[in-house]
Amino acid sequence: MKSSRTSAKTANAKTSTKLQVAMTGKASPAKAAEGDAPVFAYIAGLPQPQRAIAERIDALAAEQLSDLRRAVKWGMAYYGVGGGWCFSSGAFVGHVKLMFLRGTELEPEPPVTPVGMGKSTRGVELASVDDLDERLAASWMKQAAAMPFFGGKKR
Repeated sequence: MKSSRTSAKTANAKTSTKLQVAMTGKASPAKAAEGDAPVFAYIAGLPQPQRAIAERIDALAAEQLSDLRRAVKWGMAYYGVGGGWCFSSGAFVGHVKLMFLRGTELEPEPPVTPVGMGKSTRGVELASVDDLDERLAASWMKQAAAMPFFGGKKR
């Protein structure tokens, strides 16, 4: 006869979902893949609700920035214009972070200071598509595109 402790472990093992590589804090194997296809594949591989949030962020970016560049870097989708990067979207357990690389320069400044993303990065955490204030996010995207990040140098 199984103990209740063993039964609980078995039940937990059966119901736990395997986290995407990008959601475990470990580097993604596609950490330097540029182009639309790697970003679309990254988004398609996310569980819900993170996939729906990431899809809306990507669509909003495409609507706002005519010369949009995409890449997967460090297990997150990165968006840029010209030769620089403007913002990223990363899926984590229970939410997606939309992060602006020069967020301290945006008006109004996004409220979240992501850990390990640099002292000027700011963003928002989104647990559902409904949490995305599209008007404000579009404004931040346009502002960020006017001042992309070029690897430490302001141009």
